[in-house]
Amino acid sequence: MPPTTRRGARIAHVGLAVRAIDELLPFYRDLLGLSDYPLADSDGAHIAGFAAGDSLVELLEPDAANSPISRFIDRRGPGIHHICFAVQDLDDTLARCRAHGIELIDETPRMGAEGKRIAFLHPKSTGGVLIELTED
Repeated sequence: MPPTTRRGARIAHVGLAVRAIDELLPFYRDLLGLSDYPLADSDGAHIAGFAAGDSLVELLEPDAANSPISRFIDRRGPGIHHICFAVQDLDDTLARCRAHGIELIDETPRMGAEGKRIAFLHPKSTGGVLIELTED
């Protein structure tokens, strides 16, 4: 079991690219028993959120053929799209990433689906994983 002491970043959510949210709702709601967590659509995706302990699972369905989620599914198929870490100070974390040569997709924070400031880090700089940062 992971330690309960909070230090540094925590997992805020995992974004899963899916072809059709409606096909997966019974699995997450009925079989896993996760509770709905309302989220606004964002970044070219319809989003269904589910509470999973202190974190969320986001199902990301493309809202257009040329959306980022649609392009992701076309290239890689459905699956884990990104992981989001909540940090204490987003501006400071981005400055530290920049200072250490991490390529930023978002040079400045913007508003995300949860109404919180977010920024993405490029997978080229993070071991092939798209990382989203949000402020705790």
